[in-house]
Amino acid sequence: MTAESSAGSPAVSDADAVRALLGRDSITHHGVAVRCPHGRPAVLQNDPVDSRGRPFPTRYWLACRALSRAVSRLEADGGVKELEQDSEMAGALADAHRRHAELHEGYRVAGSGDPEHVKCLHSHLAFALAEGGPIAEWIADRTDLSWPTRCCVDDMIAGGDE
Repeated sequence: MTAESSAGSPAVSDADAVRALLGRDSITHHGVAVRCPHGRPAVLQNDPVDSRGRPFPTRYWLACRALSRAVSRLEADGGVKELEQDSEMAGALADAHRRHAELHEGYRVAGSGDPEHVKCLHSHLAFALAEGGPIAEWIADRTDLSWPTRCCVDDMIAGGDE
């Protein structure tokens, strides 16, 4: 699975795409960390505080609906517990937790904030897609993370995905 990284603030078209993907306006300042092959936001990089100055716990947000659905299926099939119990992934998880905390400027990080537990595969996948690391490959080996032939955002705008 490959994705394109992008830094900076969202453009107007990105803002519209993010609004469609989230179903609301974003409450954080963010940039697009990873784009899907269709050029749309797939992973958002959020500031560690929201627009009101409150700590925001999710540094990277998996915005792509297709990838999110695939990860949800893996979680429903016991993927969280499987990753927690995979001794070969313990070092990679510890590294991801440490790096995520560093990037989040000391604020508590959701989804990957407790090195003893895996709370959310969505958060771990978003982080791994943006920052690299073997967790994305671990997830991809257990579920279909292929990009859709038609962009999630385009389907939503056309009324095909709500």
